Amino acid sequence: MTRREWLALISAAPLLKAAPNAPVSPVSIAKCASYDDDVTAKLGTMFDQLGGLDKLVRNKTVTVKLNMTGGPGVRLHGMAPALTHYVHPKVIGATAYLMSRAGAKRIRFVESAWATAGPLEDVMLDAGWNVRSLLSAAPGVEFENTNGLGKRKKYSRFKFPGQAYMYPEYVLNQAYEDTDVFVSMAKLKEHADCGVTLSLKNCFGIIPASIYGDDAGIDEPNEKPTKGRSDVVHFAKRQPAKIAPPELFPGVGSKTGGYRVSRTVADLAVVRPIHLAIIDGVESMSGGEGPWIRNRELRAVKPGVLLAGLNPVSADAVSTAVMGFDPRAPRGTPPFRNNADNTLLLAEAHGVGAVDLQRIEVRGAQIAEVLYQYDR
Repeated sequence: MTRREWLALISAAPLLKAAPNAPVSPVSIAKCASYDDDVTAKLGTMFDQLGGLDKLVRNKTVTVKLNMTGGPGVRLHGMAPALTHYVHPKVIGATAYLMSRAGAKRIRFVESAWATAGPLEDVMLDAGWNVRSLLSAAPGVEFENTNGLGKRKKYSRFKFPGQAYMYPEYVLNQAYEDTDVFVSMAKLKEHADCGVTLSLKNCFGIIPASIYGDDAGIDEPNEKPTKGRSDVVHFAKRQPAKIAPPELFPGVGSKTGGYRVSRTVADLAVVRPIHLAIIDGVESMSGGEGPWIRNRELRAVKPGVLLAGLNPVSADAVSTAVMGFDPRAPRGTPPFRNNADNTLLLAEAHGVGAVDLQRIEVRGAQIAEVLYQYDR
């Protein structure tokens, strides 16, 4: 399919009717051919195009959820994780600097690191990052692993205000409550279960393995988790530790990640709203969310793009289009193959945002200028 043919397709009537009352917000796009470019300047311009960081972060505590999925030793063709499936430290450092300059009083970077509740800095070091450089990007930068209690004395409860898809309440590390601004910093990539990994899916990682993990305790959390969340969230083989409520509709729907993870992600976008989405598409990978994906062609890609938006659904809809996909595509069509339900549409049904490119204003570079077809 040529660029012109794809643009004609994407501008045609959507396959599914968009929600008319769901909110939208402008999305900024910048070309960025390499991490050697001035990432700070590009992000600064993008944030200005969204109205400026000052009113969002000044005198605020900001918590940034990073995308560092999988262990740092699992690599695609031996490449550094930040060039394929982790967000890049240059984007992290630039964001910290700009937020500090805009007046943020506290900047905390968090991730529920794979199979450990140890210091997040250790995972960063194993990934080859210069942690000292990140700490010096701005005064008071912090890192926190939210896979368990960590530095906290108790967990926080996030009750769904209405009818949730999966769980009536999500029990999370207190860092996700002890904040004024919540940012999702994601990678521009596909996902085997959810179609795409962008700002919404990135936040699947906020649920702690201590409670929702395969080796979580039955009654109490396991504060030394060593596994992922497949048995509880992906495949319904067990319920979370009893500190958290069980799922609402056991036995209803498919016991696949494509059904269950997508719905969990849409719920999380309501209980822990995302105030700013930043999506790193300078370098990434196609075919899935990490090098461990089987039965699909995986390759390193260089889309050369950064995206940001104040509404995660708007940001993800534009990002999906940049990847050459229809953001309103139903299950069974790329990128939502096999049993993958469209997380964007599930979040739209919750009222988080509208998946409607015709309503979303794109600032900076336009979709047609940065289009990079992942499905080749």
